[in-house]
Amino acid sequence: MAESIEDDDSAYIIKEGDYVVLKRGDIFKAVQIQPRKKVMFEKQWLFLEKAIGQLYSTAFEVVSGGHLEPQKAKTTESSADAKEAGVDNRNIVDDGKSQKLTRDDIETLKEQGLKGQEIIQQLIENSSTFSDKTEFSQQKYIKKKKKKYESTIMILRPSCRILAMMYHGREPGKICHLRYDTLAQMLTLGNIHAGSKVLVFETCSGLVLGAVMERMGGYGSVVQMYPGDGPVQAGLESFGFPPHFHDTLHTFPICHVNALLAGTLDTDPAKELAADSSDASVPSKAGEEAGRTDTDTGGEGGGGGGESSLEEVKMETSTPAQVEQSEREKLKAIRLQEKQEKMEVKRKKLAEAAAQLQGKNADGLIIASRFHPAPVLLGLIKFLAPSRPFVVYSQYKEPLIECYTKLKEHGSKEHGGVVNLRLTDSWLRHYQVLPNRTHPVLQMSGGGGYLLSGTTVDMHNAKAASSQQADKPPPAKKLKLTGSEG
Repeated sequence: MAESIEDDDSAYIIKEGDYVVLKRGDIFKAVQIQPRKKVMFEKQWLFLEKAIGQLYSTAFEVVSGGHLEPQKAKTTESSADAKEAGVDNRNIVDDGKSQKLTRDDIETLKEQGLKGQEIIQQLIENSSTFSDKTEFSQQKYIKKKKKKYESTIMILRPSCRILAMMYHGREPGKICHLRYDTLAQMLTLGNIHAGSKVLVFETCSGLVLGAVMERMGGYGSVVQMYPGDGPVQAGLESFGFPPHFHDTLHTFPICHVNALLAGTLDTDPAKELAADSSDASVPSKAGEEAGRTDTDTGGEGGGGGGESSLEEVKMETSTPAQVEQSEREKLKAIRLQEKQEKMEVKRKKLAEAAAQLQGKNADGLIIASRFHPAPVLLGLIKFLAPSRPFVVYSQYKEPLIECYTKLKEHGSKEHGGVVNLRLTDSWLRHYQVLPNRTHPVLQMSGGGGYLLSGTTVDMHNAKAASSQQADKPPPAKKLKLTGSEG
C-alpha cells in the first residue's frame, strides 16, 4: 500500500527526461528536462536541472547564470500594499516626470544583484504620483512592473488544455486555429472514453491525437489515419505519455483506405524486397565469376596445386580496387538488411492497423485537418459501427455545410444512415473576476471554428425489419366473450 502511495506521489514530481511546460504570464513553451542543456524562453537562457525533484506547478525565480531557485512564499505584507491610496486620478498628469529613477539607474540596480521585487519597491518609492493613485490603479501599476522586472516562471505538467493554449497562443496555424474549448467539445461529442476504438484523422501536429489518448487513459485503441509518407506526432511527444500508452496507437495511411474497403490491400512487401535483393546480388555474382576466372588462369601454371596455390591466387586478386569493391558490397548488403528490417516493422504495423479497421466496428471518428473534410468523412464513416458518434472540425463553415448536404443526400444509399446532424460554432469570452471590477476582457478570440457532429445508424437492418413487419398479416381481432347467466 505504501509503495502505491509513493508511486502516485512520484507522478507529481519533476524528473529527468520529463516533458514539462514553462509558463510566464500567458506565454507557454513545452520543453524536456535535461541536465546541462540551455533552454531559450522569452529571450532568456535557462538551465532546468535544479527543477528536478520539485513538485509540478512550483514557481521558480531565475537567478544569475540562468539557474532556477524555488520562489519563497511571501509571509509579510509588502510596503506597497500598506501605502495609502487616493480618491481618484483626476489630478494625475502623465508627463513622464513622476519617476525619479532613470533607465541607467534601473540597469545599475540590476547589476548590483537586486531582485525584481526590490526593483519594483524602488520604483514605487521614487514615484511622486503613486500615493495619489486609487487602490485599483496602484495594483495595476504593480502588476505591470512585475511583468516587466520580475523573472519568475512556473513549471507545469503537460495536459490537453495547457498544450492547446500553448499552440493557440504561439503557432495557431499549426493546429488549424483550433481553440481549447472547441477541442473539449470534440472530445465530448465524440464520446471519447477508456476502452473504445477511435479513428483520428488530423493535421494539428498531433494535438488532437494526444487529447484523445489522454482522455482514454491508455485503455482501448486509437487508429491514426495520416496523409503523406508518415504520421506527424510532434505535439504527441509533448504530452510525455508512458510507454503503454503508445502500445494502443496504430497508424494507417489514408491513401490505402479504398484498397482496404475493396479487399485488395496487400501488406506483404515481398515484391519490393525481392527487387532490392536482386539488384544487390548482381555485382556479387559478377565478382564471383571474376574470381572464378582468376582461379582458372592461376590453376594452369600450378598444375593442380593445393592450398598454397589458392593463397597465391587470393594475394594476386586482392588489388585495392577489388578490396574497395568488396567493402561497397558489404555496406550495400548491410543497408539492404536494415531496409528489410524497417520494411518488416512497417508491414507489421500496417497489418495491425488494417486488422483494427477490417471489423468496421469503430466507436468514434474525429476529423480535424486542413484538407477538405467531405471525401475523408464519406470514406472513414464506413468503418464506424451503428449508433456511433462522429465529429468534424473546420476553421470555416462552408466545407462542413457541404458535408452536411452530402450526408443528407447520400447517407442512406452508400454510407449508412446518419441522424442528429448538427453544425455548431464555438464562442468563448474571458472575464476578469476581481473585487468591484469584474468585467469581460477587452481582447478576445474572434472565432473558434465550426463543428459538424452526428450519429451513425444501420439503415439496411431497419429497412429489412420494416419490410418484414409489413409482410406479416394483421393480427386477428379478438372476440368479445359474454358471460352466460345461470
